[in-house]
Amino acid sequence: MRIKVLPLLVASVCAGLALPSLATDITGGSATLGEVTVTGTREGRALAETPATVDIVKGDEIRAVSPRHPSEIMGQIPGVWVNVTGGEGHQTAIRQPLTTSPVYLYLEDGIPTRSTGFFNHNALYEINLPMAAGIEVSKGPGTALYGSDAIGGVVNVLTRPAPLKPEAQLTVEGGENGWGRVMVTGGNTTGDNGFRADLNLTHTDGWRDSTGYDRQAGTLRWDRSLGGDALLKTVATFSNIDQQTAGTSTISEDDYNNNPKANYTPISLRKVKAFRLSSAYEKESGNSLLSITPYFRYDDMDLLANWSLTYDPTIYNTNNKSLGLLAKYRQDFPDHRARVIVGMDLDYSPGSRLEQSINTTRNGKIYTDYTIGQTLYDYDATFKGVSPYVHGEISATDKLRLTAGLRYDHLGYDYTNNLSDANIVIRPANIAYNLTYRHPSSTNLSYDHLSPKLGATYAFSQDLSGFAAYNHAFRAPSEGQLFRQGSALNTVDLKPVKADSYEVGLRGKAGAKLRYEASVYYMTKEDDILSYKDPVTGATQAVNAGKTLHRGVELGLSAELSREVELNVSASYAKHTYEDWVISNTADNSGKEMETAPRVIANTRLNYKPAVLNGGRLSLEWVRLGSYWMDAANTQKYDGHDIVNLRVNYPVNRQIELLGSVTNLTDERYADASSYTTSRGRELAPGLPRTFYAGLRYNWM
Repeated sequence: MRIKVLPLLVASVCAGLALPSLATDITGGSATLGEVTVTGTREGRALAETPATVDIVKGDEIRAVSPRHPSEIMGQIPGVWVNVTGGEGHQTAIRQPLTTSPVYLYLEDGIPTRSTGFFNHNALYEINLPMAAGIEVSKGPGTALYGSDAIGGVVNVLTRPAPLKPEAQLTVEGGENGWGRVMVTGGNTTGDNGFRADLNLTHTDGWRDSTGYDRQAGTLRWDRSLGGDALLKTVATFSNIDQQTAGTSTISEDDYNNNPKANYTPISLRKVKAFRLSSAYEKESGNSLLSITPYFRYDDMDLLANWSLTYDPTIYNTNNKSLGLLAKYRQDFPDHRARVIVGMDLDYSPGSRLEQSINTTRNGKIYTDYTIGQTLYDYDATFKGVSPYVHGEISATDKLRLTAGLRYDHLGYDYTNNLSDANIVIRPANIAYNLTYRHPSSTNLSYDHLSPKLGATYAFSQDLSGFAAYNHAFRAPSEGQLFRQGSALNTVDLKPVKADSYEVGLRGKAGAKLRYEASVYYMTKEDDILSYKDPVTGATQAVNAGKTLHRGVELGLSAELSREVELNVSASYAKHTYEDWVISNTADNSGKEMETAPRVIANTRLNYKPAVLNGGRLSLEWVRLGSYWMDAANTQKYDGHDIVNLRVNYPVNRQIELLGSVTNLTDERYADASSYTTSRGRELAPGLPRTFYAGLRYNWM
């Protein structure tokens, strides 16, 4: 068969970026004004004409860092804080406090990794992040295009396209605490077909007691040129994770300072199976583009949560299957470079929850064993979504480009309670009071919402552009918030979160050596769904708060100080407050700052590329996290911390590259999470101490 390289050159690069006509690759290089983003309109678009703050981490940077946890790469984005909750688990803060709440949308090649109804804050561990082609983070609401979930931001991880000629790469890494990882990738293009396969096998014993995990993850991608400017991209990904979930298991302040390896909850566990399959068909004809992407998702999780053992000890399984379709049609008009995109998203996601109480055995502070008790929840919940949208752009002048969009979401749940509607009242072992588990009666819920957006970009010069935007967002409650009622009097009447965001920003460069982006945002959220924690027992329940306010400044800067030295700075200053949250007749948090919401988040990287490293680099990274309140009442503060990391890579030749890194070079004692209750005082989850890693990468070309 005659090998046709040109069609697959276009297919591999452009299908990866979701736009057949795009001639830009996200796999390497640094962001510039000519950068192209695919997240803002679900297809390639010049960053300078995007009225939103979109940050891009390219594939070359991901491979240079070789992140062992999402926090090691996501922290390079201004205003983003990702912490460690065990294994590759995490919580995220993007224009929000650090939270497990469903206020972010996680995508893989533009497809949500989970259904709106079955959100999981650990979404990035279900993606093979260290082998990705790139990461885009669109900060602030993205509801008008992507629907519910996208309040704090949209995180889009891109898979790597097929190579144009045979290649394979093996990366082997090892480190302290039993850390080991093997990553294999390879593929080829023959005729109109290109293939790539990625495999990630990871193990660690964990640096704290009983905090090990195993992970297997893989990606298969098939890019096919169909002729006539039509492409087909089929992607299958899987993750299998088995971990002990004590990474952010908080301990007393005394143990934090003197015995940080302590883990009070070695019985905790998390087992996750995730699979996704999609096939994106795109055909460009003249000034139009048709895109149709059906997909299938499967998620299954067994969880014995370490954080609730003291007040709500349970073990449960959640399961979710999804069938969905993303369809859109784009038409361009020559006059004023006008563009109209119309689309429809469909989602059908049946799921279930089975939850049982456990009776624990303790030896002092340590939970050593458990037995399974009564079934507390057994229900089925099917999430359904039908969401049409329209997006338009036009250049009012050569320099001014205007955008507008509107999305209508019709979302809902069919919920069936498989137990009696009667309350269950129990007192598990090692709990000093009765626990009540209420069950909503079987019901159907629906939410209808219109989400508008307006934006403008202005090119002041070839090297400077600005933007302004208004976005409205909403977030429907998740199944756990609605149907796992706990002791709350009513949860099925929880209202969707609604947000209004205003943002202005500048992007520019000074010559070839300095690039920068700055933005200012102001966002209010009505009916924010917050977890109210009882200050005595620590028990939590979801409630609607009146209003929260989020405002801040973000800055990204890259400067070439010399031919060998580059400086990158990502920084933000923000304030997040409860504007109106009256909890009870005796508790009012109105006017207080939200907990776990540092005002300062900063990441500074100095990259040194001397000739002696043979094309490699030495990178020194300083991570700064400011102080934050540990409780909603603003009575106790965590002081913040400074972490220094060192990384080096050295290409021996075209085939062999050596890797090395030291995490927490100064051996700083810091917390990945912290909290305060009147009954237990200050509790902190110690972060990783100084740890050494080394690796080898071998290329077959």
